[in-house]
Amino acid sequence: MVSKTDDIPASVPNCNPVDLADEAGDGAQEDGKETSKTHLKDPCGCGHTADTAIMNGDGAHDHAEEAESKQDANSEADGGDDSNEQEVIVIQDTGFTVKIQAPGTEPFDLQVSPQEMVQEIHQVLMDREDTCHRTCFSLQLDGNVLDNFAELKSIEGLQEGSLLKVVEEPYTVREARIHVRHIRDLLKSLDPSDSYNGVDCNSLSFLSVFTDGDLGDCDKRKKKGNELEQIDCTPPEHILPGSKDRPLLPLQPQNKDLKPMQCLKVLTMSGWNPPPGNRKMHGDLMYLYMVTVEERHISITASTRGFYLNQSTTYTFNPKPANHSFLSHSLVELLSQISPAFKKNFTALQKKRVQRHPFERIATPFQVYSWTAPQVDHAMDCVRAEDAYTSRLGYEEHIPGQTRDWNEELQTTRELPRKNLPERLLRERAIFKVHSDFAAAATRGAMAVIDGNVMAINPGEETRMQMFIWNNIFFSLGFDVRDHYLELGGDAAAHAAPTNDLNGVRAYGAVDVEGLYTLGTVVVDYRGYRITAQSIIPGILEREQEQSVIYGSIDFGKTVVSHSKYLELLEKTSRPLKVQRHNVLNEKDEAVELCSSVECKGITGNDGRHYILDLLRTFPPDLNFLPVDGEELSPESQRQGFPRPHRHRLACLRQELIEAFVEHRYLLFMKMAALQLMQQKANKDAKANVPAITETAETPTENKAEKTQTPASESTSATEASTDSPSQTENNTSAASQAATEGEDKSSKPTANRPQNGECKSPLEDPKSREVVLNACKAVGSISNTSFDIRFNPDIFSPGVRFPEDAADDIQKQKQLLKDAAAFLVSCQIPSLVKDCLDHSALPMDGATLTEALHQRGINVRYLGNVLEFVDKTPAKAQLEHFYRIGITEMITRCAKHFFKTYLQGVELSALSAAVSHFLNCFLSSFPDAVAHLPPDELVSRRKNRKRRNRVPGGGDNTAWASLTPSEMWKNIASEASSYYHFTIECESVDLVVEKYGLQKSTLLREISLKTGIQILLKEYNFDSRHKPALTEEDILNIFPVVKHVNPKASDAFHFFQSGQAKVQQGFLKEGCELINEALNLFNNVYGAMHVEICACLRLLARLNYIMGDHAEALSNQQKAVLMSERVLGIEHPNTVQEYMHLALYCFANGQLSTALKLLYRARYLMLVVSGEDHPEMALLDSNIGLVLHGVMEYDLSLRFLENALTINTKYHGARSLKVALSHHLVARVYESKAEFRSALQHEKEGYTIYKNQMGEAHEKTKESSEYLKYLTQQAVSLQRTMNEIYKNGSNASITPLKFTAPSMASVLEQLNIINGIIFIPLSQKDLENLKAEVQRRQQLQELGRLEEATEDRALELDDKIPID
Repeated sequence: MVSKTDDIPASVPNCNPVDLADEAGDGAQEDGKETSKTHLKDPCGCGHTADTAIMNGDGAHDHAEEAESKQDANSEADGGDDSNEQEVIVIQDTGFTVKIQAPGTEPFDLQVSPQEMVQEIHQVLMDREDTCHRTCFSLQLDGNVLDNFAELKSIEGLQEGSLLKVVEEPYTVREARIHVRHIRDLLKSLDPSDSYNGVDCNSLSFLSVFTDGDLGDCDKRKKKGNELEQIDCTPPEHILPGSKDRPLLPLQPQNKDLKPMQCLKVLTMSGWNPPPGNRKMHGDLMYLYMVTVEERHISITASTRGFYLNQSTTYTFNPKPANHSFLSHSLVELLSQISPAFKKNFTALQKKRVQRHPFERIATPFQVYSWTAPQVDHAMDCVRAEDAYTSRLGYEEHIPGQTRDWNEELQTTRELPRKNLPERLLRERAIFKVHSDFAAAATRGAMAVIDGNVMAINPGEETRMQMFIWNNIFFSLGFDVRDHYLELGGDAAAHAAPTNDLNGVRAYGAVDVEGLYTLGTVVVDYRGYRITAQSIIPGILEREQEQSVIYGSIDFGKTVVSHSKYLELLEKTSRPLKVQRHNVLNEKDEAVELCSSVECKGITGNDGRHYILDLLRTFPPDLNFLPVDGEELSPESQRQGFPRPHRHRLACLRQELIEAFVEHRYLLFMKMAALQLMQQKANKDAKANVPAITETAETPTENKAEKTQTPASESTSATEASTDSPSQTENNTSAASQAATEGEDKSSKPTANRPQNGECKSPLEDPKSREVVLNACKAVGSISNTSFDIRFNPDIFSPGVRFPEDAADDIQKQKQLLKDAAAFLVSCQIPSLVKDCLDHSALPMDGATLTEALHQRGINVRYLGNVLEFVDKTPAKAQLEHFYRIGITEMITRCAKHFFKTYLQGVELSALSAAVSHFLNCFLSSFPDAVAHLPPDELVSRRKNRKRRNRVPGGGDNTAWASLTPSEMWKNIASEASSYYHFTIECESVDLVVEKYGLQKSTLLREISLKTGIQILLKEYNFDSRHKPALTEEDILNIFPVVKHVNPKASDAFHFFQSGQAKVQQGFLKEGCELINEALNLFNNVYGAMHVEICACLRLLARLNYIMGDHAEALSNQQKAVLMSERVLGIEHPNTVQEYMHLALYCFANGQLSTALKLLYRARYLMLVVSGEDHPEMALLDSNIGLVLHGVMEYDLSLRFLENALTINTKYHGARSLKVALSHHLVARVYESKAEFRSALQHEKEGYTIYKNQMGEAHEKTKESSEYLKYLTQQAVSLQRTMNEIYKNGSNASITPLKFTAPSMASVLEQLNIINGIIFIPLSQKDLENLKAEVQRRQQLQELGRLEEATEDRALELDDKIPID
């Protein structure tokens, strides 16, 4: 489950005075720059003011919606920051300290906050080293027991310094189970097997292996760090530049600390459970059986008073206490008495557990699966065994009645109040928690369904048609049941519908209209099946669907009904979701009004709530993939070979595309209105007015033509804006409307409303300006004539939907709008993506980040073939090689995944590992005739079992999978690529593909495993052997589900984060830092401690700490960011690689050189596995490594990395780029240190030439370079003199000592900062004043609409101030 994060490119015109950086500094995040980067080279042609924030999170669109929905639903646009800040003060009451006294320990102090619940103190005590073995206790204040669920501030008499006593309570069966579970968790706390098995939200983290524990204790290190001799800098062979070896084993380095210390051999439930009646009445709750390390077999009774040894053995039941039995309230105390080894090892284990960073232990909100795992021994585990056979989902659910009513929980959390910040935080926290619990339960249920552990509710029907209910969740399989989707593409449509539906749920959820409810929805792909899990509408199962549906249609539009309440609720969503209200005809030819697509059904549950479901057509159809008879697409689409046939007729445009398209149209609208008003001014003469209007009415088409021809250098500001992130809507409007009005305020009124896409009746008294607006509206396809308002009718081109006669014009307009949107995707969005990749503001590193880059711009993955063709035709194709390679890899692995799906459905469970290993051999192994191993027992039992086995999905005697050959497999991939992506992959075998496209097998293996959920054994595979297949069935360890779900957002935290980023970009670092700290608190409040957005927040904080000179704080925040990225995104996710790089920089600045090197080597290794060596990001990584090595005087190694960086930079940035000049300079410095002055001169000359040509003679960079050249020449000359002297006079020559300098750490750090895009500008107060004035001047400039001219000089001006590129 890859959650999406990362920063969207800064959309702020270049105005952050401090910490400015640009391409050279590109620490470029995988898709976009860090906040501290605005790219100077990008002449932003749009009118956003300097406070536009960079988005960070799920792509800008989500947040734009959020902002809107906030204003829609609450009709209270947040009253500026001030009110927010006031609210925050209220929330953060100051913390206080209480004393805690536990039996047998000294009292200790604990810092608490008034918001905490008593239960949170319980959690702390169960985690502390000295109290962790207690679970069944109460906290008492002056003899009164505190309520677990009370907030501390509500407890009378609890204040600074109060003494809380921990009092042991009697056990119940539930408490005894919880105790055993907790002890088992403590014993397993260092055991990574849960992370490998992907259970309980555990996941892997390896940072501590490279940092030798915590980074905080740098003072002890400092002493070691500066004695350079101790550092061993030689990286392993496979990390060196040019190495072709891609081993897998280093992916999970073995941690020395994690050698499991055995405390007990066995801890399980005894076979004597449950206690018989007479023993129950003596207080026996349950019996445990254990084997100690000393091989002593013991039986233990858990009673209400605690635990004691009894006299039972395996075969005789004797519940009497053993002779000298010792009753203990805690199992740990009892075992410490019985087994000395337990006592010793348990103490050591707890010490280690407490030393680990909390972020290595906390559960993640959603499960992350690892695609590799070492061989782990399977040990007895009572808790795991019990979990497997009960349907309970965690005893921590203190909800009476075992199963949870998911629907009730999901809907009640939505209904919580949200008037002020504390209420909203509480609400968002509840929504997030229930969602993550629901996703976990749904995933578990879906696996149970496919594994055949759940009884169907319609067991009589064939397997494909079965439906299931488990734990109050409804499950259905992604097949076309009863030809429901027959006209739309059968099974292919049934497979696509759940994800479309999920996107609809996500969109309506983000708009968050009170009174309108959606179902909890999770889509799980597991073992080749797609399962949709949904919460259940109360009462839906008791009645027929026909009676329940009071809005929409159950037969794709033949019969349609509507309902006033639904229209009223959906009307509120129509503006943010751009859905148009429209009429359709029902079977009696009556017009029925709808405000959604016809399949969207409204059902009122028995709880009286209004639910909408089947949201698969929330967004309009994508005409490029929907051939319709008699409809011509626009020329841009046709030129690219559209419309193309697709598997199904459910292809929709993405929400991001709709947002970008509307944004683009809005800019056109403003330009046209402005143009006409200016013409009206110029010629008051009415006749001269007419041609002007017709001319402008044609501009959209002219503009488009212009775009298709010059995608790389887009000229019109409209296209510029459309390429930018959708986050600028609000600000564009203000600037653009000022530009448009030119003194006539009236015409700006209808537009003031635009961010909400609003329809507001404006008081346009002046008929001329009304006419102007009318013309502009017509030209851009607005549905209103008095204001800009674009909405789509999602039912256009739906088979079976008919519209009333009188709507014919409107339908025609809507059809045109859809064609324009489809053309916009092809002619604007794809070129803009490629342009972003060319200027490195988008830097995908693997399939997931590529998909994200496409989705952010609203491009569906089915366009991947087009995108690649476009790259192929781009003149600068060489500079896009990395992008092309990732695209080809993505396409091949997706085709293989499509094939794998049907392949697996025919495999029965006993042959699963054999089938998966055979599939991977055919896909990746060079061995030409891979043969499958059929499991031996099959052949014997097949006849007897046939009847019974057909009941499990994927049953059936099926060995067809075994006949697959590599050549057939690759033929399938090629034909899938051509039919699905309309792209020709020339491939007969894996080796030819690897050769032709420069792919690497390790990357293909990683991508296919992540996409299909395969987990393989961590070992070295030889895929290139022609003599035997690479994998055997023993190498396939597991198959995991791939889960898609909604990610609820923390909106307030997000707004703080944005304002913080904006402040930073204006140069107010301190204020920015405070806001971002505040955002971090709020994020923690909503998401708990682990989340991708918190990760981004920590990274930015660390960077700010670093810039403001607080290196230790930077180190601590960045360490958290790395740990979190490893845990939440995966240990080799591109984001994690970048976090490692930042951490290395801060380590170096803290004087921890060897750690910095280890971290950089780790980052380089991960990068090699994920995308190989040939990637622009690798240049940055290698420059970092080279510089650190230079600093520790490893000159030859340093050169290998720096010269590799130079090669890559030259390839991807062009030989004349300033990045390349910097690379030359770095190489020259190393040669100087080696006293090879000739080579140094040669490189520095290259750099000098670039600076001179790009910046001119007078620029300080050019001067610096020429100074350095003079210095090198002197050195070279004096060296030559000395040599001559030696030749002439032999050993008694008088030699002037030469200056060979090891570089100072400060100078290395300075260069490191430069290449990582961090620049410190020493500023006096006066400079600061000037900078602020400059920023304001620029803002005014933009607002005057003089953007085109201004951007060119602006880039130069800034370049003068900032020396590097």
